[in-house]
Amino acid sequence: MNTDIKYDSRQKLLGAALKVIREKGYAAMRVDDICAEAGLTKGGFFHHFKGKEDFAVAAANYWSEMTGGFFASAPYHLLPDPLDRVLGYIDFRKAILRGSVPEFTCLVGTMVQEAHATNPAIRDACDASISGHAAEVAKDIAEAKKLYAPDARWTAESLALHTQAVIQGAFILAKAKQGPEIAADSIDHLKRYIELLFNRDSTGRTRDDHRNP
Repeated sequence: MNTDIKYDSRQKLLGAALKVIREKGYAAMRVDDICAEAGLTKGGFFHHFKGKEDFAVAAANYWSEMTGGFFASAPYHLLPDPLDRVLGYIDFRKAILRGSVPEFTCLVGTMVQEAHATNPAIRDACDASISGHAAEVAKDIAEAKKLYAPDARWTAESLALHTQAVIQGAFILAKAKQGPEIAADSIDHLKRYIELLFNRDSTGRTRDDHRNP
């Protein structure tokens, strides 16, 4: 049995999900749409997945895997200062607002808006994806907080989740207005907010700069 063919067909179906679900949403997505996009039969779909919900959970996990690798290789990780990495992450989120609205919006954000009350398995998979990404962002925030705002009452985890709340909200506005401009504005506001939290001034320094006192 050629397991590579099986793996390839499953990957094609999951890859199709990234396009179809972001274009149509979860509720409007049909198995036929996925198969047509992947160039496979419905028999091939049901060989790998029990049904639409099972497929959506797998798609959320696949999204986490794909985006996890994408963000892990982003250049802001090379910056030595943790606050610069946090701000670099925000800049990177703005920089990837490219293409049509479905091309830059979030698969799991799209699905959880529709399925949170009716499909607990999908909701939990989407939550794991968004929260897992926030946890990675929180690592740099925690280092920056320790260095520049050790007495602040907020937590790195709460700020990391706030970044995702702003970004997901920005995607909703982009859908409503059919363009990335409003999303870019929202991300700019997020960056300014984080700079204020850390007292970062217009020169790129913080008050009581620990690096060059």
